[in-house]
Amino acid sequence: MSQGQQPHGDGDERHSTLINNSNAVRAVTSAVEGTLGPKGLDVMLVGPRGEVVITNDGVTILDKMDVTHPAARLLIQVARAQQEKIGDGTTTATVLAGALVQEGVAQIVRGVPASKVVEGMRQGVDMALRFLSNRVRVIDGLDDPLLERTAFVAGRERRDMVDLVMQAAYKAGIDRLRDPSYSLASSIIALEKAENEVFEGILLRQKPLFSREQQEYNDAKVLVLLDSLEPDELDEEVLTTEAGFARYMDLRKVFASDLARLSELSVKLILLEKGIHPDAEQFCLDHGIMVVPRISRTDIRRVCDMTGAVPVRRAALHKDPEQLMSILGYTPRAAYDETLERVRLQGSDAGERVVTVIVGASTSEVVGEAARIACDAASALQAAVAGGVLPGGGTSELAVSYELERHREVQKGMEAFGIEAVSTALRRPMSQILLNAGYNPLEKMEEVRAAQISLGTDSMGIDCDTGAVISYEDKGIVDPAPVKLHGLRAAGEVASAVLRIHHVIKMRETGSSEE
Repeated sequence: MSQGQQPHGDGDERHSTLINNSNAVRAVTSAVEGTLGPKGLDVMLVGPRGEVVITNDGVTILDKMDVTHPAARLLIQVARAQQEKIGDGTTTATVLAGALVQEGVAQIVRGVPASKVVEGMRQGVDMALRFLSNRVRVIDGLDDPLLERTAFVAGRERRDMVDLVMQAAYKAGIDRLRDPSYSLASSIIALEKAENEVFEGILLRQKPLFSREQQEYNDAKVLVLLDSLEPDELDEEVLTTEAGFARYMDLRKVFASDLARLSELSVKLILLEKGIHPDAEQFCLDHGIMVVPRISRTDIRRVCDMTGAVPVRRAALHKDPEQLMSILGYTPRAAYDETLERVRLQGSDAGERVVTVIVGASTSEVVGEAARIACDAASALQAAVAGGVLPGGGTSELAVSYELERHREVQKGMEAFGIEAVSTALRRPMSQILLNAGYNPLEKMEEVRAAQISLGTDSMGIDCDTGAVISYEDKGIVDPAPVKLHGLRAAGEVASAVLRIHHVIKMRETGSSEE
């Protein structure tokens, strides 16, 4: 090799890890970018035993992909972080992260130091977040038409799912939706052979004992035990003595008295974190008390919030009737739904408002995808209520990318190349949406930008059906602002992490070295 060719070879060797990581990130991005936009298509995921999932939900695709490359796994963390924090926008966040890595690598390979590119990207992302925040349109209550349109876009234009989510939103109320600890999407349950339904209350996943019996109670008192329903225990060694056996029989009598007290207080529903003693099981059957064992802590917390019940240990059963009454909850109706094979608990005015959304379909594959769509719509709606909306389809990002371009031109230092990488990457979402719709992205994006400048609005975009330039805000094509802001922030963080990787070194197994 001649001396004139040597630097090129050294450069390839120097950037081999970076390029390898970039290729892995690109492979993951390509798996989801074809799902973007109204003309995006689905992905078929095939499991090791032949199971099939057909979806265009980004987080589902990324979560179920068989990925081994460490850099690719970093990218998948973007989708998981987006899903955990916002619940929507995972595909856009992934595409943005992939574009930032690709543009950053291009600058580094040109000779720009990686540290300068990363710092410039950090500055560019911060400026872009600020520019986007200044464009946010605040949602004016649940009747704001843009709120329903936000759910419609996120719900892939499935009117049936959007209607369910809007009903649930009205039942939950605006204050509940603005509570950061509340998740409307978590109230959605997918059930085969069920009908779509929204009701105020809780649907327990566990079956009750004696499910064949007719069990339906109005104005039911509720006891919640973080324990099993059984007599106090004694050590086996103690039971071998005469005194120990006598003590055991006394405990059985106390337990029978505790059960009788519950019946006298008209308790009709007992929820248990653990199991139940056969004597208690027979007592509840004889006295018409519904018992649901093995309830999860999450469901117990939801039931207590809704009914006002105080979760207690088994020892609390020894309390006098007045004290016991203070720990009981209340539900207007508790019933076992034979069709759904679930227990329904209706909400009351005494506790928090709890909404359950049932998404039904004939098969598990169909109902699973429908539930994912409903969850996306619910997450987008709640994010919009909390943080407002922005024009969708990549229009806001396109406008911000040109604004960043102007700042890049006056930026001193090599960090300008990192800002340029952010500016270019911000155009990727619209470019991919237009490509999926069958248009030339460069041509259409120039039309959009010209319209944005001439009309003085960032909401101009392309109608994916006709190819005409339209106002996305007028058409109700909007995205929740928190989805865009969090997605860009997370994408910038993971792209910076990937670009700073100089070598990938396999760690030894723990304990494999000699002492």
